Amino acid sequence: MLTRIDHIGIACFDLDATVEFYRATYGFEVFHTEVNDEQGVREAMLLVNETSDGGATYLQLLEPTREDSAVGKWLAKNGEGVHHIAFGTGDVDGDAAAIRDKGVRVLYDEPRHGTMGSRITFLHPKDCHGVLTELVTSAGLDPAEDAH
Repeated sequence: MLTRIDHIGIACFDLDATVEFYRATYGFEVFHTEVNDEQGVREAMLLVNETSDGGATYLQLLEPTREDSAVGKWLAKNGEGVHHIAFGTGDVDGDAAAIRDKGVRVLYDEPRHGTMGSRITFLHPKDCHGVLTELVTSAGLDPAEDAH
């Protein structure tokens, strides 16, 4: 069951300048930064608020580390702006399977590593009214972790 908006992903050309804009304009502070080599991005998670399910809502700022990454290609085509919306779930595997059963294309056969140790998958934007949609199970909330 989807429980919240986990984050809104925003593609940018200059991560540091974009972080400074959101800090100076809205008062959002950086909660976490990392480089995800698999996805070819450098990212910053800005905390918006805590949520009742133990998670939080963030803005995820994404700067490509290489032009051939998905975010790099998207920026070249579209410029800076909203890249995707991510919904939090306690069971990314189960929710992805249920959504796939409804005819929506799930982009990964198995969830992948996401920010802060999360597990993620994406839904095809053509099946979601033009919106790239991510499903996220935060680290520590994933039942699959307990099996290890």
